[in-house]
Amino acid sequence: MDLELKGHVALIVGGASGIGLAVARKFAQEGANVALWDRSESTVEVARELCAEFGVQTYGQSVDVTDELAVRAANDATEQGLGPVDHLVHAAAIGSGKFGFPFTNLAPSDWPRVLQINIMGMTNIAHVVAPNMSERKRGTMVFIASVAGQIGSQTDPPYSASKAANINFAQCLAKDLAANGIRVNTVCPGMVQTPLNRSVWQAWHDQADAADRLTYDIWAERKIKSVVPLGKWQTPESIADMIVFLSSARTEHVTGQTINVDGGFVMHW
Repeated sequence: MDLELKGHVALIVGGASGIGLAVARKFAQEGANVALWDRSESTVEVARELCAEFGVQTYGQSVDVTDELAVRAANDATEQGLGPVDHLVHAAAIGSGKFGFPFTNLAPSDWPRVLQINIMGMTNIAHVVAPNMSERKRGTMVFIASVAGQIGSQTDPPYSASKAANINFAQCLAKDLAANGIRVNTVCPGMVQTPLNRSVWQAWHDQADAADRLTYDIWAERKIKSVVPLGKWQTPESIADMIVFLSSARTEHVTGQTINVDGGFVMHW
């Protein structure tokens, strides 16, 4: 299936590792030129490695998504290096690193950093990228949220609340930008073995009494089989497949949607 992405410019925010890097690799496999923004110091080197592996143009820059001026400067540099952005994928997020259940296990002071990165980071990116896409009357945006944003997950309330906000704001963007030919969707991963997921689940695991506690790996595997109908972890690559597909010409009539890639964990009826 030709996704018609060859020669396009894809910007992946949070693209130096995890799901973001898997997305970058999928775009590169399709012949798209790839820009990576990430707070990691390895971002430039990761971009070089993608260029060497896939033979596409790449650009990498360390960016703090909470700094609006830095985001604008990064966008200018990206356009100078690769050209206007055709496809945005926003994958930058953090958790609180603490376990809720109940929410009073956390203090109000545990919330602001999560909300600043996960909500205002998305806001800064959207405000910078949308005007140029609107002027060109084309483009796609995919925001990575989480199934936690749909079910009020008690494991990390600040993270869960921020992901619900991501879903809602993406719908606002989809409505606002549709007239300019821009499609906006959200992908919600389920249980993926990333450092972020591990930090949340590790805190959950550590709540058990020491005498009854299994090793983390055994506990996590049993938990997956009990809560996910397909009985297995999702992978960064499976999430990336959906994101790149939603960014392609094959989904030209899909916008404002929230797509779960979660093994059936969340089902709506």
